[in-house]
Amino acid sequence: MKRQNIVHLTQTALMTAILIVLGMIPGIPLGFIPVPIVLQNMGVMMAGEILGPKEGTTSVALLLLLVAVGFPFLTGGSGGIAVFAGPTGGYLLAWLFAPLLIGSLRQHFGSRWSWWQEFLMIVLAGVLFIDITGSLWLSWQSHIKLTAALMSNLAFIPGDLIKAGVAVAVARQLRRVPSLNLG
Repeated sequence: MKRQNIVHLTQTALMTAILIVLGMIPGIPLGFIPVPIVLQNMGVMMAGEILGPKEGTTSVALLLLLVAVGFPFLTGGSGGIAVFAGPTGGYLLAWLFAPLLIGSLRQHFGSRWSWWQEFLMIVLAGVLFIDITGSLWLSWQSHIKLTAALMSNLAFIPGDLIKAGVAVAVARQLRRVPSLNLG
């Protein structure tokens, strides 16, 4: 196996471990929708930002596969295939595609972006994509109006903006370490 393949495999496994650890931090229930505030979505943003589209998506896919087979790696200790049919299913589906979007945008434009441009990219391809996709599923699954589902997601925005800022800051610092080969 080539050294580069081992590096990518290791980085992917480490990001999956970070996602699992973030899932151990209890969520904050909102009460008016069955979706809590969690830190794992910050890890999803970081996966695309740090690892790029291929390894970032692989890392999140590995987490979701482990959850699907029953490992309790989601916030609150939930796991099993049923979580994908519940109110958070749309958010989980969006998690799979967010690193692909974030990583692709960063790969294509990222080296020329300022901190604020990179932050805006995370907000659009991470925060808004995940929240809108989650709202669509939540509306369908919970039989609530789409406008109500979208409006309920406004409660996530302040925290998600902070998480996006942390994701950008961490990724920029890690990219400064030449031995990590993060581009």
